[in-house]
Amino acid sequence: MSKKKVLIVTQEMKPYTILSEIGEIARKLPQYIQENGMEIRILMPRYGTINERRHRLHEVVRLSGMNIIVDDDDFPLIIKVASLPEARMQVYFLDNEDFFKRKHIFTSDDDVPFEDNQDRMVFFCKGVIETVKKFGWPPDIIHCHGWMTSLIPFYLKVAYKNEPLFQGSKVVFSVYKDNLEHTFDDNFITKASINNLNEDDLSAFKDGDRISLYEGGIAFADGVIQGSEEVSDSVQAALQDPGKPVLQYSAEENFLSGYMDFYSQMLAETEVAE
Repeated sequence: MSKKKVLIVTQEMKPYTILSEIGEIARKLPQYIQENGMEIRILMPRYGTINERRHRLHEVVRLSGMNIIVDDDDFPLIIKVASLPEARMQVYFLDNEDFFKRKHIFTSDDDVPFEDNQDRMVFFCKGVIETVKKFGWPPDIIHCHGWMTSLIPFYLKVAYKNEPLFQGSKVVFSVYKDNLEHTFDDNFITKASINNLNEDDLSAFKDGDRISLYEGGIAFADGVIQGSEEVSDSVQAALQDPGKPVLQYSAEENFLSGYMDFYSQMLAETEVAE
């Protein structure tokens, strides 16, 4: 039997970004599931804070050269890769000078969120899907971590619903305490619309006048994991959907085995459907 393929998409990952809840889980989880017989690929942004020489990043020429459209402007997508020798894993980085070549990840020196975070998010989510298409690697599980990945479940289920590469994919979305949606505006909905989609298609990402990133991602995911002990009341309410499998937060040291069991549940549903 061939190995099941798991794509990890994350906004942060140890040791490439500062210590965070997302970064810690995104580092431990791929190694654990790889050691338990699954094939892994990891995608994340190449922030300017990442030291390319120290971490030995180099460009993957065969994957680079695409342009990603954000708000009618074209932005080149460069793909780089690095290895984690102690884990025998490769991490692919999505890079663009306009969006990621700066000294901080999401906020300025004064801790003010970057005005173009919504553009950076759209670029990253579109870029992830186009990169996987270039891989020609059909994932069985696509596991998205954090608010910056929340458009990916939507794109896969709506904009790319007829893409053969993703027909057998189950999308798992991990929600966390951190979120910058309060800095987003209505322009986000326009910028996130692709492939002849309209604003109504993105209605799950709006709650009145508020942009609701996690709620939107939850609406289109096949399964959801609560990655933080505390999440907002609106996210907690979205997790109560009786028709959607949810893995509740666990502080136990063996939480990784719970993730594996959740993957198995998702994969079993695929096999039944087939």
